[in-house]
Amino acid sequence: MKVHLQIDGSPNGARASAAEIAATGADGLFTFEGQHDVFFPLLIAADDSDLDLMTNVAIAAPRSPLHLAHAAYDLQVYSGGRFRLGLGSQIRVHIEKRYGSKWERPAARMAETIGAIKAIFAAWEGQSRLDFRGEFFTHTLMAPNFNPGPNPFGPPPVLMGALGPIMTRTAAEVADGLLVMPFNSAGHFAERTLPAIDEGLRRSQRTAGEFQIIAQAMVAVGRDDADLAAAVNGVASLIGFYGSTPAYLPVLEVEGWADIQPELNALSKQARFAEMRALITEPMVARIGIMGTPEECAQQIAARFGDRAGEVCCYFPGYTPRSADVADLISALHRAPALR
Repeated sequence: MKVHLQIDGSPNGARASAAEIAATGADGLFTFEGQHDVFFPLLIAADDSDLDLMTNVAIAAPRSPLHLAHAAYDLQVYSGGRFRLGLGSQIRVHIEKRYGSKWERPAARMAETIGAIKAIFAAWEGQSRLDFRGEFFTHTLMAPNFNPGPNPFGPPPVLMGALGPIMTRTAAEVADGLLVMPFNSAGHFAERTLPAIDEGLRRSQRTAGEFQIIAQAMVAVGRDDADLAAAVNGVASLIGFYGSTPAYLPVLEVEGWADIQPELNALSKQARFAEMRALITEPMVARIGIMGTPEECAQQIAARFGDRAGEVCCYFPGYTPRSADVADLISALHRAPALR
């Protein structure tokens, strides 16, 4: 499996972080839209490394498809064809209260955003006149002085993050690939994610070989007890945070832990984070996250995703693993059975 790691997106940390990721033997790096811009760090990484680059994810709703198209097209050039645009929808409270944008029919809006971006790419590539008219967006003007012309590396792929069946099906209908949400489990992936992908591919009349599936995993890796305990605590804390959000209830339902979600949600509203962490047991970390030695973690990732995903994005939430452990994890994943 190909392995991607998250870059430090801070202005003072991106360059060193890209070098550190390259030194581990990783295949690529990605940005997360959190404390820093999701596109700018990739400019540094494009210049300083030969790694694959990806936004994971850029939040689509507050942005115009034209803005997204320009950023993606230019990063494709800067990186020499190594960029993929990963888009996500976020949840209503963030879109309305953090971004100050409008939340409406998120799956339909995501589908139209991707359709508009691809129409803009097609116009720039000289394949068709820009004439996109949708429910949310209209793009019908592209004079020559605004048209960058064909990209020497071709338009970048457009990926979509999803968890629920409607958003996952939509991704398989309109996007070039799916970024599987890291809050997941083998049961949820098999019972809910894969059927939604297959239905989306059926609707788009595409085969599995025409659609990328990029797995994501919250990884607690360590060779000694102290390292592993710190890693498990970090992953457990993030599981508690994700689990407090109603959008992530389906994963807990599949695993038989639905009753914990209302309690996590109530605690989160009171900022009682230590108590949220205390509700997350080691079996939850093992089934929603990944935990163990580098070799054990690689085996678990391959067992959960390996027959449908040829790539994985690894997160190490709340702790910093030893560089040697990360390198061993990547090496083990590179030896994992090939995608069927």
